[in-house]
Amino acid sequence: MKKPVSIIGMGLSPKDLTEEHLGIIRHADILVGGKRLLDFFTDSPAHKKEITRDIKGIIEYIKNRMPNNKIVVLASGDPLFFGIGSLLITSLGRENVLIYPNISSVAAAFSRIKIPWHDAHIISLHGRNKVRALIPILAKKDKVAVFTDPENSPAWLANYLLEKEITDYDMCVLEQLGTASERVDWYLPSEAAGIRFSEPNLVILKLRELRSEKITKIYSGMPEYLFDHQEGLITKAEIRSVTLSKLRLMPDHIMWDLGAGSGSISIEASIFIRPGRIFAIEKNPDRIIHIENNRKRFNVKNLEIIQSELPDSLDNLPAPDRIFIGGGGKDLEKIIRSCSGYLKQDGVIVINTILISNIEVAMSTLKSQGFITDIVQIQISRGQEMPLGKRLDAENPVWIITGEKRRP
Repeated sequence: MKKPVSIIGMGLSPKDLTEEHLGIIRHADILVGGKRLLDFFTDSPAHKKEITRDIKGIIEYIKNRMPNNKIVVLASGDPLFFGIGSLLITSLGRENVLIYPNISSVAAAFSRIKIPWHDAHIISLHGRNKVRALIPILAKKDKVAVFTDPENSPAWLANYLLEKEITDYDMCVLEQLGTASERVDWYLPSEAAGIRFSEPNLVILKLRELRSEKITKIYSGMPEYLFDHQEGLITKAEIRSVTLSKLRLMPDHIMWDLGAGSGSISIEASIFIRPGRIFAIEKNPDRIIHIENNRKRFNVKNLEIIQSELPDSLDNLPAPDRIFIGGGGKDLEKIIRSCSGYLKQDGVIVINTILISNIEVAMSTLKSQGFITDIVQIQISRGQEMPLGKRLDAENPVWIITGEKRRP
């Protein structure tokens, strides 16, 4: 009969162990853990087995010795908080493990800076390539705890934030928590970018409160005056709302906004796309500035801006679920043919045009690429004050063409 393996959370140091924890460790035949944790128990007569990168080997080692030995696994912090506990439960079976929780490093970190953390988001970059998930998280959360590693260090993280022009967060770097060398300091990203921090460490990102009050809230169909834009070159509020409904956006979508202009469609798409990503591609440098200003004004973290002539630069982007083309002019056919090949199955392209000639171009090109098409025409009339009341001024009609890429 197998003896259950005891998985004990060490908290920050042995000082966080209870008498129950210590009693289980004293009676262990085998102690398994990282070198740092095993070094706390050099006086224990138990056999020591260090956890290395060969995790598969460690699992086999434990399985082979479970029937005849009391095995205790020492875990940093809490075993089930980004720890080895979940792996051992999966590998050994729930009935074969006992979990002894302890203080997590995140709980300790927030206690050090005296900030509640019930509404914080936690993300681990430790040995993982999850940095792309960080940007949409920052779009939703004022407090984010980030587990780092030597490669994805606090300095690297600071440089990444600066590269993405995210400068409204303060960084708290907590080094060697629970040790005599513990250090806790706050930095601007520009300050942390040049510092080498001691390992292990943890970063807390906190939105600067005064800066957050200046952010304009987003809603569908915002008036044009809220956006920086070149006069007349912006999708009108009502057209924007219908266009977004035709795009049928979902939270995890990737969207391309081709010929983005002011970026108004991208900005309002961010209401629906969280934690997905939005790419605004525009060739005109003045309009690029407008998009950047609008991104900052509305605090849209998951919008990436690319200055490029279409259809150049599309090869370097992740495959989209949705594509919006705001016109295209004489190059519309070439743009549709180029971008449609990147679109995922069941993806949608929406094209807005005011040019009659481009209606047939868009419809026929989409059909030739195997899309199911639909078209609506919208003409908005807006009220204008007159001496004795209001009259309606008609805006230019807009054709909204939808192509759906169905599975064969």
